[in-house]
Amino acid sequence: MPIRHATARWDGSLKEGSGAMRFANYQGPFSFASRFEEGEGTNPEELIGAAIAGCFSMALSGDLGGAGHNPQQVSTNAEVEIRPDPGGGFSITKIHLTTTATVPGIDNDEFQRIAGGTKQNCPVSKALSAVPISLEATLA
Repeated sequence: MPIRHATARWDGSLKEGSGAMRFANYQGPFSFASRFEEGEGTNPEELIGAAIAGCFSMALSGDLGGAGHNPQQVSTNAEVEIRPDPGGGFSITKIHLTTTATVPGIDNDEFQRIAGGTKQNCPVSKALSAVPISLEATLA
């Protein structure tokens, strides 16, 4: 299996400094403002959100297909919350996934069962198991 690579560089102090992240064909800036305020650029939490949304969508497609229900489409949004810790620093406190899928011939109970299993077992969910992950799954 391949090993994936990403790099990040930070120059300067925490609040006044700036950084850049790079992976695959993406390269973009990040800053204190893009992470903890509403500044331009990306941040690690958005990348975590993209990772879990992508992983979950692919894994749900595979799990549905494995159960005999090939989806036409799976679309997932991830909200990653970061908050200050009482003793200092910050923590990612929760992740909420909202997914909508078009799956011919499946009833909602089976869809919810499969989606719940996918949430527990996709590789990125496993890697993020220290963070509570919630799921709202809807059939289109």
